[in-house]
Amino acid sequence: MPAPAHVDPRLLRAFVTVAEELHFTRAAARLYVAQQALSRDVRRLERELGCELFVRSTRRVTLTADGERLLPYASAALRAQDDLLAAAGQSRPLLVDLNSPGLETHREVLHRARERAPGHELMARYESGLTWAAGELLAGRLDATFGRFAGLAPAVRAGLDQQPVRYEPMAVVLPVNHPLAGLPEVPLAALAGETVYAGAGNARTEEWTDLARRLFDGRGITLAPPAPLAVGEEEFQRVMARTRNPILAVVGFPPLPGTVSRPLVEPVPLSPVSLVWRKGMTHPALAELRRSAAELAAERGWLERPVDSWLPGSDADVMGAHPMSRC
Repeated sequence: MPAPAHVDPRLLRAFVTVAEELHFTRAAARLYVAQQALSRDVRRLERELGCELFVRSTRRVTLTADGERLLPYASAALRAQDDLLAAAGQSRPLLVDLNSPGLETHREVLHRARERAPGHELMARYESGLTWAAGELLAGRLDATFGRFAGLAPAVRAGLDQQPVRYEPMAVVLPVNHPLAGLPEVPLAALAGETVYAGAGNARTEEWTDLARRLFDGRGITLAPPAPLAVGEEEFQRVMARTRNPILAVVGFPPLPGTVSRPLVEPVPLSPVSLVWRKGMTHPALAELRRSAAELAAERGWLERPVDSWLPGSDADVMGAHPMSRC
């Protein structure tokens, strides 16, 4: 069989990682992919090369003679690619959108990535919402962002990749003199009859307003009408203080003067957060950003859903199946 004219570096990386681990599950965890996807990539490479690379059994994985012969060449090709990407990446920073200042999850991932990659510059940007940031990603003006991936139109999602990071519990921000402000937690049913602000009319955050609309449906909660677009924290505080409407937020949302934040319960509504980047984009610091997100998710249990939780089915499909916690 003639040698292929081109081999996808992703397939070579799958081969080399499995060869180093001699275990498909561990290799898949290193590459942040499903084991089935990794197996498909290895099978595809074997078909393209016309030889088997591994002997697989229920108990062990070993390299074939062809696998041992080709492994040094595959490793050398990947080193050359990594060197090329590192050299290219040194010419510009990685532009990472954190949506808004003070959002804990996004900031923690960026800080961890900066610790992991001190030789690379990761610059924070604040584009307010994923709907707007997605357009900036596709235009090449941003490199990575965070948000609710299922809230994007399918045509937009087709040009992007994502990695689930966290299920953020949602909260409601209330004026200090609101009747519900004295509760440590606010049951969703207690918001019946309330008008709650969730960014309606803001073209930058349509994915958030859509999530709120799904949450409020059938619960007697009214979505607040569009408010003037407030640019900057001070302007947002001023506009919200004037309307006095409760605000749908996430636990850990930066405090506003004259308000309290209370977790929502019965059920616990979840805001799904993914790390999102342009499909096919390469940058050495992006790999560190993805590793940092995966590390923090594992350390903090960010992808464990409370038993009594609420999440739209479309979001559950995008985020994948993750265990329910018992807390």
